[in-house]
Amino acid sequence: MNDKRHIYLIGICGTAMASLAGMLKHRGFHVTGSDAAAYPPMSDLLHELGIPIAQPFDARNLEPRPDLVVVGNAMSRGNVELEHLLDQRIPFCSLPQLLHDEFLRGKEVLVVAGTHGKTTTTSMLAWIFHSAGLQPSFLIGGIAENFGSSFHLGQGKHFILEGDEYDTAFFDKGPKFLHYFPDSVILTSVEFDHADIYKDLDAVETAFKRLVNLIPRRGRIVAFDGVAGESTQSPSLERCLAKAFCPVERYGAGPRANWRVTNLNLASGCTSWTVLHDGQPWADFEFELAGEYNVWNATAAAALAVSCGVPKEAIADAFKTFKSVKRRLEVKAQINGITIIDDFAHHPTAIAGTLKALRARYPGARLWAILEPRSNTLRRRVLQTDLAHSLALADEVVVAGVFRSEAVPEAERLELPALAAEISRNGRRARLLADADAIVETLAPEMRTGDVVAILSNGGFGGIYEKLPARLKQLMESK
Repeated sequence: MNDKRHIYLIGICGTAMASLAGMLKHRGFHVTGSDAAAYPPMSDLLHELGIPIAQPFDARNLEPRPDLVVVGNAMSRGNVELEHLLDQRIPFCSLPQLLHDEFLRGKEVLVVAGTHGKTTTTSMLAWIFHSAGLQPSFLIGGIAENFGSSFHLGQGKHFILEGDEYDTAFFDKGPKFLHYFPDSVILTSVEFDHADIYKDLDAVETAFKRLVNLIPRRGRIVAFDGVAGESTQSPSLERCLAKAFCPVERYGAGPRANWRVTNLNLASGCTSWTVLHDGQPWADFEFELAGEYNVWNATAAAALAVSCGVPKEAIADAFKTFKSVKRRLEVKAQINGITIIDDFAHHPTAIAGTLKALRARYPGARLWAILEPRSNTLRRRVLQTDLAHSLALADEVVVAGVFRSEAVPEAERLELPALAAEISRNGRRARLLADADAIVETLAPEMRTGDVVAILSNGGFGGIYEKLPARLKQLMESK
């Protein structure tokens, strides 16, 4: 490609799209784009990179005519810019296609895939390789706090990226990760998700089976093998792994785990554990992150890193300095002893992991869960019972109105009164409040010193992350 070409991105504020925009800018392209509404953290990243964001969508944004348009996977027919580029026959492609053609060719590609834990595990893997001096390139579905960025183009041979099973574009309904042709893969889990594009769990499995079947014989898969005290086999995961032609190594607490976690200590302020390799003591690790699920993520990253020649001592050092990812158990504010946590969890399994992590990190605290049903799966009732069980891990539960509920057929839509009733049957009080403003005004006066408030959403949630601390501060000052 000519370094002076103008590339325009429709839906530029998506996490992956903003990262691609930054990578293209670093390669010397002229980059512009548009979105319906820009919001942090990706709008901040684009601003820092000097990449303009046109908003809202408008056909005039495509003037002067770009050389290539990247169409985000959230864009569908009817978008005014998409209709204009089709009418004018402006060349276009998808994000995964351009990523592969421009950045992945010639690299050793390491992909982190699975229903949960992709972003944090990818960040850990990138930090391990960076700390070991391997100068990796990476693309992460969030802002990695160690780097202050979601992407980097390094001089090393490895490209580490998050492999998303969501579809590619309106003209390519296959999963994004099939474009990446990985050399090795971490596979964290296979569960039903993305109810807007997958009919059922069988359809999700088919996508992951195709990914597994792409990995060359010289590569490897590092796959999860269970939590202590729970069933150690995931039938869905096992069916996917049956398609492998490469070695499969397992991590976790299951009996087949090559990389087994023992001596887990989730003490306040520090998490530590021991890894046994094929039954023999291999390494002791520690980091500041909370949550058992982050120990699994880290162990997976360690297993893949050592297979690429990274010494275990370098891995241990990297963990000690690993921070986190924006919007993953991120402390947004502490007002009068009330801790407000922002977490991206938007699936019942992830919500349960987040709330368990906060229980361990803040023992004795009254734990609030404030949920915005925003993801395409969570807005539907398909996982409603699982969601009720997960939310009941908190002491106080508040659920906002379903985001853009009109976009979900009524017969499929999450039933909020029924959800609240299920939570109550699980022994917790659940309240339904319309939006962020109602939540802030109702709940702020009830909160007291020592409370921990987990705000759960994969979007902006009406600015609640700023509004709640401001209201708590106002109440404190008025006393």
